[in-house]
Amino acid sequence: MDRESEDVLDAVGPRLRALRRERGITLADLAAVTGVSESTLSRLESGRRRATLELLLPLARMYDVPLDDLVGAPRTGDPRIHLKPVRRFGMVFVPLSRRPGGTQAFKMIIPARPRPLEPTPQTHEGFEWVYVLNGRLRLLLGERDLTLSPGEAAEFDTSLPHWLGSADGGAVELLIVFGPQGTRAHLRTPPGEPPSPHG
Repeated sequence: MDRESEDVLDAVGPRLRALRRERGITLADLAAVTGVSESTLSRLESGRRRATLELLLPLARMYDVPLDDLVGAPRTGDPRIHLKPVRRFGMVFVPLSRRPGGTQAFKMIIPARPRPLEPTPQTHEGFEWVYVLNGRLRLLLGERDLTLSPGEAAEFDTSLPHWLGSADGGAVELLIVFGPQGTRAHLRTPPGEPPSPHG
């Protein structure tokens, strides 16, 4: 086996341990769900047991990640990402994150309309962060009626009634990051640089 392959396999254990701890799962819980013994999982994470497909497949299913991500395999083949747009509520959502659950990222396109839609505010658990790329976004948030221009961002608790639409009937493109309840976006500025008035 070449050195590159050895390095990939040597990194599997620490990656598995970090993933398990990030998800807040104990070895006992993981063993119960995957059917792999606790001692085998412990040896796998510590590097005393070599990763095999038989061991990694149930872990990939449990963590809901592609096998390539689990082992940190180098990317090969076509570098293009094939995104599948989804149409909902008359808008186009392009998923930018691949893992179900947790924080999700989307590009959202609100098409131009000669007559604007009637706002229909919704509520659900979580937090949303929006960043306007093009167009003028109308954001209804509780009793507030806001207009955001390109380069402006907003973050809000989605348990408040909210609605996103075009402010002037033109098309709007924006990025949306949605997190579960208690998860908020954290923006950092380089030392000595004042925070953005919109951040």
